[in-house]
This record gives sequence, structure tokens and C-alpha cells, in this order.
Amino acid sequence: MNDGPIRVCMTGPTGWAGSELAKAIGQQTDLQLVAGVTRTHAGKHLNQVLDDGAPATPLFGTTTEALEVPCDVFVEYAHASVAKTNVIAALNAGVHVVIGSSGLSDDDLADIDRLAQERGRGVLAVGNFAITVVLLQKFAEMAAKVLPEWEIIDYASAAKVDAPSGTARELASRLAQVRTPAPSNSVTATVGPREVRGATLGGVQVHSVRLPGYVIGVEALFGMPEERLTIKQESGSSAKPYVDGALLSIRKVGGFTGLRRGLDKVLDI
Repeated sequence: MNDGPIRVCMTGPTGWAGSELAKAIGQQTDLQLVAGVTRTHAGKHLNQVLDDGAPATPLFGTTTEALEVPCDVFVEYAHASVAKTNVIAALNAGVHVVIGSSGLSDDDLADIDRLAQERGRGVLAVGNFAITVVLLQKFAEMAAKVLPEWEIIDYASAAKVDAPSGTARELASRLAQVRTPAPSNSVTATVGPREVRGATLGGVQVHSVRLPGYVIGVEALFGMPEERLTIKQESGSSAKPYVDGALLSIRKVGGFTGLRRGLDKVLDI
């Protein structure tokens, strides 16, 4: 990191979540948004595209062009289809990375971790920057230590094409690290279409709902004979719940080497 403000380059600064973060960075004294990646508005400055006091950050059509501007942290908010490529480019450019995109698999993250270790850079992959999601993850991990069976439901709007969400993938991975679930009703014993039982991620069944009227949410379901526990988080239509966690991630990602998964990895909880 340089001695001045942390210089940030990000993809998707005009998008739903990215625009809120971009404007918030512009209001911080210790952060500076130096470049943005958006094919739609390439060649313009962010304050020409967004209102509400957005910084005058230059916008580029490709990650390669944007990374030519010196920066310390790269924030990945692009579509899952290009997220891994962008992250690899940033690491090869010698900068730390915060991943806010969903859809990256465990294998993708393992590849990114290896490269981050080689380059001596930090990567923080956060499926959801909302503090309430961090609490859901911690509570669910506590429950998984004593309850042997669980499944996950992932809710999002009909417009969300990747499934499961990054939030659900991260939750499944974390619970699988606590213990391997021991279902009393095996998926292999299903009579009927196997797909109705959801996808198996790390031994955990995950179901994705994509319908109009939903924004984003995740639910961890734990079952025991004659009792059950439900832990659920839902977000509204605004991207504001994700800003504080993203800002914290940008400030913390330079403090370690390799990949860490989850906002709680840089929180004292």
C-alpha cells in the first residue's frame, strides 16, 4: 500500500451495487477511486454518469486498461463469467483484490488462492457484504456443531442468472467445514426426479429460488426429530446494506496474503 489514501480500481461502478460503493468511496478521506471498468460508459468520468456527488473517476472499457492506472486494491463486481479472469489480471498486476461477484466455484477460488500466494497479495472473497449475513453465517456454524442435518435455500429475483448465489455457496462451504452433514433421508434414495432435492455442494443440499418479487435472501434449515431451527436473512431493494462491509474489506485486504473467504475473517466476532 502507498502512504496516502488507498487507491481503488473497480469493475461495475455504475451498476446496482457498484454505484453505491463507488459513491461511498468518493466520500472517504482514506480511500480514492482511481479507475472504473464499464464497457457502456468507457471514455467518460463517473460523475458524468452518476449523480449524488460521484467522484470524477475515469472509466475504461477493459480491466487491462483500468489496471494501467496505479492502484492498491481491485474490487471485482463484474458478472461471474468474467470475474475470475479479472481477478487473475489484478493479481498479476500486483494489487490486492476484494471479490464481490457471485458465481465463483470452490475450484475457481482455489486457483485464485494459489496465485495470490505466489504474488504475495491478499484476496478477500465475500459472497455478501451485509453485516446481517455475517451474523447468519456465524449462527449457522454454531448450529451445525450440534445439529447433524441441514439444507440451504437461496432466494433471488428472476433476473439473477447465477445459481446458487455467492452467499449460498459461501454458507454451504463454511458449514461443510464444521462437519459433513448426516442426512437421514439420502438424496440417492429419492423416488422421482433427483433435481427436486437441489444441488449438492460439499455434501450440503442447496435450493435456488428465482422469482419476481424477491431481491436476495438465504435460509439455513436445521432439522431434528420433533423440532427444527430456521435462520434466515433477507435484504431489501437498495444496495446500501452492502456498502459498509465493502469499505471495511477494502481497508483490510492488504493485511494478509492469500485468499480469505467471508467478511467475518476481517471482523472481530
